[in-house]
Amino acid sequence: MNFLRGVMGGPSAGPQPSGAETIQKLCDRVASSTLLDDRRDAVRALKSLSKKYRLEVGIQAMEHLIHVLQTDRSDSEIIGYALDTLYNVISNDLEEEEQEENLPKQVDDLGSQFTEIFIKQQENVTLLLTLVEEFDFHVRWPGVKLLTSLLKQQGPQVQQIILVSPMGVSRLMDLLADSREVIRNDGVLLLQQLTKSNAAIQKIVAFENAFERLLDIITEEGNSDGGIVVEDCLLLLQNLLKNNNSNQNFFKEGSYIQRMKPWFEVGDDNCGWSAQKVTNLHLMLQLVRVLVSPTNPPGATSSCQKAMFHCGLLQQLCTILMATGVPADILTETINTVSEVIRGCQMNQDYFASVNAPSNPPRPAIVVLLMSMVNERQPFVLRCAVLYCFQCFLYKNQKGQGEIVSTLLPSTIDATGNSVSAGQLLCGGLFSTDSLSNWCAAVALAHALQENATLKEQLLRVQLATSIGNPPVSLLQQCTNILSQGSKVQTRVGLLMLLCTWLSNCSIAVTHFLHNPANIPFLTGQIAENLGEEEQLVQGLCALLLGISIYYNDNSLENYRKEKLKQLIEKRIGRENFIEKLGFISKHELYSRAAQKPQPSFSSPEHMMFDHEFTKLVKELEGVISKAIYKSSEEDKKEEEVKKTLEQHDNIVTHYKKVIREQDQELEELKQRINTLTSQNEQLQATVTQQVSQIQQHKDQYNLLKVQLGKDSQHHNSHSDSFQVNGFQTEELSKLKEDLEEWKNKHELLQGQLREQESLIEKLRSSQLEMATAEQSSQSSKSGALELNPELQKELEVLRSQIQLQSAEISKLQMENQKLQAMNTAADPVVGDSTGTAAHSSELEQEIRELKSEVKALSEERESLKQHLDSSSSTVAILQDEKSKLQQEVAESKKEQDDLLVLLADQDQKLSALKLKLKELGVPVEDEDDIESGDQGDEEEDGDEEEQD
Repeated sequence: MNFLRGVMGGPSAGPQPSGAETIQKLCDRVASSTLLDDRRDAVRALKSLSKKYRLEVGIQAMEHLIHVLQTDRSDSEIIGYALDTLYNVISNDLEEEEQEENLPKQVDDLGSQFTEIFIKQQENVTLLLTLVEEFDFHVRWPGVKLLTSLLKQQGPQVQQIILVSPMGVSRLMDLLADSREVIRNDGVLLLQQLTKSNAAIQKIVAFENAFERLLDIITEEGNSDGGIVVEDCLLLLQNLLKNNNSNQNFFKEGSYIQRMKPWFEVGDDNCGWSAQKVTNLHLMLQLVRVLVSPTNPPGATSSCQKAMFHCGLLQQLCTILMATGVPADILTETINTVSEVIRGCQMNQDYFASVNAPSNPPRPAIVVLLMSMVNERQPFVLRCAVLYCFQCFLYKNQKGQGEIVSTLLPSTIDATGNSVSAGQLLCGGLFSTDSLSNWCAAVALAHALQENATLKEQLLRVQLATSIGNPPVSLLQQCTNILSQGSKVQTRVGLLMLLCTWLSNCSIAVTHFLHNPANIPFLTGQIAENLGEEEQLVQGLCALLLGISIYYNDNSLENYRKEKLKQLIEKRIGRENFIEKLGFISKHELYSRAAQKPQPSFSSPEHMMFDHEFTKLVKELEGVISKAIYKSSEEDKKEEEVKKTLEQHDNIVTHYKKVIREQDQELEELKQRINTLTSQNEQLQATVTQQVSQIQQHKDQYNLLKVQLGKDSQHHNSHSDSFQVNGFQTEELSKLKEDLEEWKNKHELLQGQLREQESLIEKLRSSQLEMATAEQSSQSSKSGALELNPELQKELEVLRSQIQLQSAEISKLQMENQKLQAMNTAADPVVGDSTGTAAHSSELEQEIRELKSEVKALSEERESLKQHLDSSSSTVAILQDEKSKLQQEVAESKKEQDDLLVLLADQDQKLSALKLKLKELGVPVEDEDDIESGDQGDEEEDGDEEEQD
């Protein structure tokens, strides 16, 4: 401890050691001391000297400090001192105290060199990641600061070490969940440095739930009203999302766009915004633009745009757009943000067209913005933002283009003059004295005509009243008049871009332009002159306009045919000179800047010369115009023939497309018919199935009646009476016995005849049952049941009515089938007409053949049902005949049975008489009851004998 007192400036009798010597002694103490307290005090002393003697401490103590981190991890205090010392050595951030003392600044490379020494051993960074996991505040916080400083000095190298370290990124993500705000906020700064320009780490951080945690922090801090922590979180979100399609998709799929809406909820009182709120809102708007940037893949941008509309984010942005008291830079960034949210998205563009400014009377937001664009007193950046918004509104929006152009047409102009339209504002800006307004209005109008030949033709109808008493002139003519008056370069460049866009791919507009005899001489004069550098751009655009007049010329004007214009160029300008002047455009520096991105961004109004979409047009036309200038008349004729052939081919293709569409509609109708018939067929099948089940029920009833009738017939079977009398002596007794045997034989004979009749009846019944089973017909079973039970007659009538209903449905199906066949017959020539369209027509023919086969199958099924119905009807008639025959036979059998009963009655009377005679003769005769009981006893004895056998 005495040593430390001397080192730290305590009283000493000898000369004071220098800083380097003191640092060397402290380093020796750290390396050699065995007591932890001594080492801790030495490291604390090094920390206090590290700011003033940064170089010496870094050179002499770094190795010892790293060794302390490795060996003394059990003591958080010494680890904290070591980390703070390393941070002071590596960090380039000078303390305010040092700046006040005006100490000489260390070179910027010092921190980078020390960082390189530290990370040379990758284990040092891994060790630091382990220390950052410690919960102790005195270890974790200086560890986070040191790692952040390493990333600032040698970002890519440290990123790679962390990336290959096991769970390296995941360890750092835990910092966002730390309850201590200091560590959490510094953790956000650490992740900012970690995610810079490294897509792999950005993806890992995003999938470690970074979006959820950061959005929670922003919400906790008060959204746009929060402090610098919100700013840091927004910067980290930008790092994760910018130019990272995977993270953007993950952000959208995770429904995080919806959580951005509360950021832009501003109150009515927008006065007195703090600088931090302006910064936060500016970063929030930039984050929205990152998700819908034109440089993103079109599919990803479109899905984000739709999500922003559905969650109400676009509506919220438009509210800020129309609010009062919003700071100018926030308003400008909001306009740029709305521009990219609606760019190329029809749904969002339609909504933006419906937004009205809160004025009296209400005006469309587009009109209000255009008023700012053509107002020369508005800030330059704001006017550029409005132009960009108008361009994005018209991008791939033919409906919006038509609405803008329609405000210029004579039939739609408001005669009362109460309201100003977008077209009137554009015309006013086009002919204003402010060159920037001229340029912006010309570019805006060119975007209204972009890739829309119909509107280019309609705009030729626009007439302008130049002055009282003079006849109106066309808009095209007025543009060329101003061009020839020698106005400012910016104005002429804007008008030439408008004319080039207007005339390209529109032969009618070219004809109108050539119809003015002053236009071609003006263009050739401008191109042929040798002017200064500023005029070279105008010469190049004049050459482009003249080339468009040649390339899209339909030769309708005899004096300005393609060949004559080429000869004029050859005589007055020269082909090589013309091509050279044409090349001035693409070689210009401002052209290259404008070609980079759609948003117009210029450092000053003087640099505002080219539009992004126009650079695409130049790139497309420059080559074809150069070729067209060198083509001969024969080549032009061939090219025209090729164009005509292509037009004819396009017409043929259009015709066949129309035919195919009609055939598709007819096929859809036929498919619907088929579906209807199929459903009806299924209903009929269900009805048949139901009837079959009913027939089965009737069969069961028939079998039950059959069994009951069999029991009744058994009850009337043979009745045998036998007499047992004691054989006595008289001859009369033997005679009576002979007579009795005779009558018994007769009785048995009658019973045999009766059994034969019953077997015949049973045979007829069984044949009828077999016929019903073979035909599977409901009518036969019903008729068989009617033979046995008259009560089934009503059920037969019900089934007959069901058969009639089924027959009616079959006839209806036949009629619909005939209609369908007629429609198929009518569709045959249409199919024949489509033989020219190879693949699609063959598919149509195949589908029609399949439809025909289905119709044929339905017809065959109909015929089968009809035959089945006829067969059932004939079976019913046959069974009815058999029923009548069986009824006759049954009646005859009953009559015969009655006769037999009469005979049996006579026989009983005779037997009674014989018994009386026998009694008179004294022969004992048993009564019938005794005989019957005796018979029963014999039967029981016979049964017992059979069981014994």
